[in-house]
Amino acid sequence: MKQQGIGQSHAKIILIGEHSVVYGQPAIALPLPNVKLKATLTADTTSASHVVKCSWAQGNLTSLPESMAGIQKLINTLMERFNGQDDGWTLEIDSMLPSERGMGSSAATAIAIVRAFFDLYETPLDRETLLKLADVEEQITHRSPSGLDAATTSSDQPIYFIKGQPGQPIELNLHATMVIADTGVKGATKEAIMAVRELLATDPQTTQQRLAHLGKLTERARTILSRDDPNELGRVLNLAQDELTELNVSDTALERLIQVARQNGALGAKLTGGGRGGCMFALTKTALGARRLAGILKDHGAVATWIQPLAKGDEE
Repeated sequence: MKQQGIGQSHAKIILIGEHSVVYGQPAIALPLPNVKLKATLTADTTSASHVVKCSWAQGNLTSLPESMAGIQKLINTLMERFNGQDDGWTLEIDSMLPSERGMGSSAATAIAIVRAFFDLYETPLDRETLLKLADVEEQITHRSPSGLDAATTSSDQPIYFIKGQPGQPIELNLHATMVIADTGVKGATKEAIMAVRELLATDPQTTQQRLAHLGKLTERARTILSRDDPNELGRVLNLAQDELTELNVSDTALERLIQVARQNGALGAKLTGGGRGGCMFALTKTALGARRLAGILKDHGAVATWIQPLAKGDEE
């Protein structure tokens, strides 16, 4: 066992396919490597205590709040795996990810913790084992997780996903930059899902057409990502947002920021995640344009922004 183990992960967002993915259509999730999370596991040879320090809680493993029950179960599983119940340590989690904003905070935390334990105990870690262990946490936090969050927060490639099937890494060759903005309103995924269900009950034909159109737009986006056409991707994202608005999963806070982005040079803009609050994102051609737009979005009510170049070398 080493003196210290390090594990890292990052945020993710749904590029396209929210809500329609529930009904068998594809979705695409993007990793956000600029929005980082780091878990540092430091051995303590003077005691057998297990201390967790993060922005959500500070204290012994056994006294974590109910909201961290999944993390607690994961850590106990890892300690058993390495027969390390009597090994003392302090776990510090440093995260740039907001919680309950559809950016994969719980999955990213789980991924980083697993990597930190395997690093501390100097044990090789394959991807299958990583995702299986992360699912221990996700099963408690999200009950029936798709696995998409863990797959994307641990990957450097976009993930193409259809419900009930393993996610597939896909090619990303797009010279553009993304600005993600937090409305400051906690997302209401359950209410948004219910809104779609109600529309399926009251107007099944039109609603099915909208969901199918979102599926076709997702397939189009997959092709665009590999052929470097940011203008066309922006158009597809706008069309997807139009459908999501008609499905009643957007809200006034999201719509305000989306319109501001489109009026200030964004190639396209839409909500991401469950909707009814949470985050939106906009696509720009350059990192400079993204930084400018991030400032404008903050001026119009965004409580936080993040910038993510989509092609390596596009940071400037």
